[in-house]
Amino acid sequence: MSWRASVEELNHRKALVARMGAPEKVERQRNAGKLTVRERIDALLDKGSFHEIGSITGRAEYDADGKLVDLASSNFIFGRGRIDKRPVVVGADDFTVRGGAADGSTGGKLSLSEQMACELRMPLVRLIDGGGGSIRTVEELGRTYVPANPAWEWVVLNLETVPVVSLVLGSIGGFASARAVASHYSVMVRGTTHMFIAGPAVVTRTGDTYTKDELGSPALHAKAGAVDDIADSEADAMARAARFLSYLPSSVHDLAPRMPSSDPVDRCDDRLIDIVPTDRRKVYKMREILAKTLDEGSFFEMGSQFGRSAITGLARLDGYPVAVLASDPYHYGGAWTADTAQKVKRFVDMAETFHLPVVHFVDIPGFLIGLEAEQTATIRHGASVLSAIYQATVPWCSIIVRKVFGVAGAAHTNATRFRYRYAWPSGDWGSIPLEGGIEAAYR
Repeated sequence: MSWRASVEELNHRKALVARMGAPEKVERQRNAGKLTVRERIDALLDKGSFHEIGSITGRAEYDADGKLVDLASSNFIFGRGRIDKRPVVVGADDFTVRGGAADGSTGGKLSLSEQMACELRMPLVRLIDGGGGSIRTVEELGRTYVPANPAWEWVVLNLETVPVVSLVLGSIGGFASARAVASHYSVMVRGTTHMFIAGPAVVTRTGDTYTKDELGSPALHAKAGAVDDIADSEADAMARAARFLSYLPSSVHDLAPRMPSSDPVDRCDDRLIDIVPTDRRKVYKMREILAKTLDEGSFFEMGSQFGRSAITGLARLDGYPVAVLASDPYHYGGAWTADTAQKVKRFVDMAETFHLPVVHFVDIPGFLIGLEAEQTATIRHGASVLSAIYQATVPWCSIIVRKVFGVAGAAHTNATRFRYRYAWPSGDWGSIPLEGGIEAAYR
């Protein structure tokens, strides 16, 4: 007796699931300018490093004699691999099988991918290209069911345990959209992706009619802060994911890796002295200051289209990863809006989670004032970011570049902790700008 026949049967089943969906659906995927799920995994991970879990799961069809006739693969693939030689977990939707619908996958695979990342303390990369629930599942069951969000307990745990990256690689909705935004870093691809709570066909039932671009384009979601970045291609999205992960530890139980740096720590750039104008009414380019201060070429900006009076990103100083927060006077003079406060809070929380020191380049004239600021509950969101800053325990260094005024200006650091705080000659601060304060006091 030999097990050769069993091994041959196993290999046969692996070959069947490797086909993914029907040939015409695979062709449609490629014609849409999108990679297939297995091509995506190969492109993301170091060559030959992927080890799939549950490789032959799917829907089997047998004849009357119990012999396997066909095996349709699950529409969710996951396993472990390496990015830049560091272990990660990757979970990927296969749109060629039932449109990547969340309830079309073999039960438990998605949950296991999230659990694996959490328990083995490895970063998680989600390659999302599918929807939520599907009518076909209801048809097959012959009944509906009380909805539940699968694996959400692990989604929550992962946000406080390991770096989570979501790449939106198709038109997604419902539960898939929730998975996309429940991450530390999210990217949509320009021209081939959309994201919805519900798509145009469903929204039409409310009496409103929109195109897919009007309702769920990458530009819309980046501006709204639902996603962090827009990539020009799937390859670009994967490169951004790899770079983001390079600044972070594998989990909260580790330290972020230091990288070799050829940029001398005692480098001095005399051009910095002339960047901030002596005329307070004139603006300047904060990103030039960042480029000349941080390790050369190391700044990785996140969320550039949302809350634009603040700049957030990761960088290195002498090779050590740091979280960089900076003001952008080109937008509201650097004043914090409700959107800015939400952006900064999320960023500070991430820095705290992964033990990244914060370097804050400060030019904050206060919260934005006026009717719009009151209508968007700016002060409530501002108080929330103040709480995040005061709860943070990571090392914090503030460089006062120009203005520090009011409650928002005071949020440049936790005043009750030991902190490094430096002021440039252009520093200008107070509880309120004197011109406006005097006018208000003596009206």
